[in-house]
Amino acid sequence: MGRPKRVLILVENLPSPFDRRVWQEATTLRDAGNLVSIICPTGRGYEGKFEPIDGIHVYRYNLPVEASGAAGYALEYAVALAWTFALAWRVFLTRGFDVIHACNPPDLFFLIGGFFRLFGKKFVFDHHDLSPELYEAKFGRRDFFHRLMLALEYWTFRSADVSIATNESYRRIAIGRGRMPAERVFVVRSGPSLERLKTLPPDARLKRGRRYLVGYVGVMGRQEGIDYLLQAVRHIVLYFGRNDIHFGLVGGGTSLEEMRALARELGVADHVTFTGRVPDGEMLAMLNTADVCVNPDIANDMNDKSTMNKIMEYMALGKPIVQFDLTEGRFSAQQASLYARKNDALNLAEKILELLDDPSRRAEMGEFGRRRVANELEWRHEAPKLLAAYEALWRGVEVSPAAQGVET
Repeated sequence: MGRPKRVLILVENLPSPFDRRVWQEATTLRDAGNLVSIICPTGRGYEGKFEPIDGIHVYRYNLPVEASGAAGYALEYAVALAWTFALAWRVFLTRGFDVIHACNPPDLFFLIGGFFRLFGKKFVFDHHDLSPELYEAKFGRRDFFHRLMLALEYWTFRSADVSIATNESYRRIAIGRGRMPAERVFVVRSGPSLERLKTLPPDARLKRGRRYLVGYVGVMGRQEGIDYLLQAVRHIVLYFGRNDIHFGLVGGGTSLEEMRALARELGVADHVTFTGRVPDGEMLAMLNTADVCVNPDIANDMNDKSTMNKIMEYMALGKPIVQFDLTEGRFSAQQASLYARKNDALNLAEKILELLDDPSRRAEMGEFGRRRVANELEWRHEAPKLLAAYEALWRGVEVSPAAQGVET
């Protein structure tokens, strides 16, 4: 049978095993008989520089403070690239690797992948974010740096032996903008794990004495639309006169303090709990207690084409959803969600109230979402597609569209 294949995963924006998609990929590859190593940053609760976890070797490095501006991102990415390259040499000279599996952002790991291709190593690009669209969403402009993002994305695709897309929108970009052959682009969705996302009894304390709880889990950043959600809260409390609803917002990010200040400015701070980043147990308690879950992601090119993990996590827990009407959000949730007009805080508020006041509809939508995850979207349905991508990488074999995760 020969020796096991050795996979080195590179990720910059979250530590492992906290990054759930990366950890699911890593454990799937390990269970298929591969030796897996990961290089990633440190993070709260994940400070160790080297940690073997269930046979996976995790190498971590320190990053500067979390970036928010262009200069901060440049510094963060430069430090990450330097540390990743140094640690890749460490793995190369010790445990070894046959392929570099690089997760973006940033679209810079092709420099490392391209270098090690000189030693006969393969390069897999795992496309997590649309960096040009993400830049535009964060900074609101298409300038030199936007063109640079497009160029780096293109060279990442051109350097890759195989590309992994998180949905059909990303696959079309890989084939079109990235000019990758269609047979080398595989759709592997970020399916949730029902083993991790367990249904638990609600915790009434999280409702802060109110009848209903609306839950959110995700990043507190500019493009996540938390400002729209807070404006919706203001409409619910002040315009519709509803004092029986509390909002629990779970997650950290560069805009967390700004959003706390906005809640105070809008006069709704007493109706909103910001937890910051918390362990899974506290996140699950909030979502299990929620009567409705919400996704206020701003309608822009980035969010329209991206699959949000929180949508499928809400569905896995049987929660009805309210979100703006975005292409991939609608594909994921289907009948498990109501869809507000794009970037309309008042309509978002109206949809939330519509669901809260209709318990039978909430139950039907929640059951549909849970069933869709179990039957179609859970990670166990996606793992074979990841392994099909690696089969094509190792053997150069053609695989069927279904094995690629392509909708036919």
